[in-house]
Amino acid sequence: MVRASASSGEEELCDILLRTESLKFGTFKLASGILSSYYVDLRFIPSDPEALRRTIAFYRTLIEPSLAKKVQRLAGIPTAGIAYAAVLAFNLSKPFLYIGKEPKERGRERRIEGLLLPGDKVLVLDDVITTGKNIVEAVEAIRAEGGVVEDAVVLLDRQQGGEANLRKIGVKLHSFTTMHRIADKLVTLGTIDEGQHKEIVGQIVS
Repeated sequence: MVRASASSGEEELCDILLRTESLKFGTFKLASGILSSYYVDLRFIPSDPEALRRTIAFYRTLIEPSLAKKVQRLAGIPTAGIAYAAVLAFNLSKPFLYIGKEPKERGRERRIEGLLLPGDKVLVLDDVITTGKNIVEAVEAIRAEGGVVEDAVVLLDRQQGGEANLRKIGVKLHSFTTMHRIADKLVTLGTIDEGQHKEIVGQIVS
C-alpha cells in the first residue's frame, strides 16, 4: 500500500469525521456483507463545503504529481466515490467517468458512464475500502472496455482485506490513512473511549 504521511492531516480528518457525524458506532451491515460495530459514511462530507475542500486536498496529496501524470482519466465508484472523483477530475483537468452498479438494459448496455478509449489509463477512486469488492468490480468493468487500471485511491482503508484483494488483480492501493491510525488519533484526542478503540482495532485483518 502507498499511503500519504500526514499526521496533522489525519488529526484534521478526525475532526471532519466527528463534525460531519461521518463516524457512527452501533451495528451495521457493510456493502461487502460484513457486520461491523462502526460505520464510516463519507457521504456527509460534501454537505459541508469547508470539509469537502479539505478532503479534496487530502486526495490531492495522493494523486499529485505522480499519479496525475500517469493517468488519462479518473473514475468514481458509486456512490460516495463519484462526488469526490468528479471534483478532483475537474480540478486536475482530467476526463471523468463513473461506473454504474449494473449494466443498463437500454442504449449501449454498458456500465461505464463517460468516454473511455481503448488503452486509456484510468485512476479509480473511492472514499473507503473494506474488502475491495466494489473497486475490483469497477476495475473489471473498465478493463472489459479496453481501459487500463493499475492504481486505486481511497481516503480511508478499513484494513479488512481490500489491499490484498486489489493486489491480486494487479492494482496498487493508495490511501490517505488507515482506520487503525484514525482510531489511535481519536482515542488520544479523547473523542472515543478505549472500548470503542478496541472495537475498531479488533476488526482489522491487515
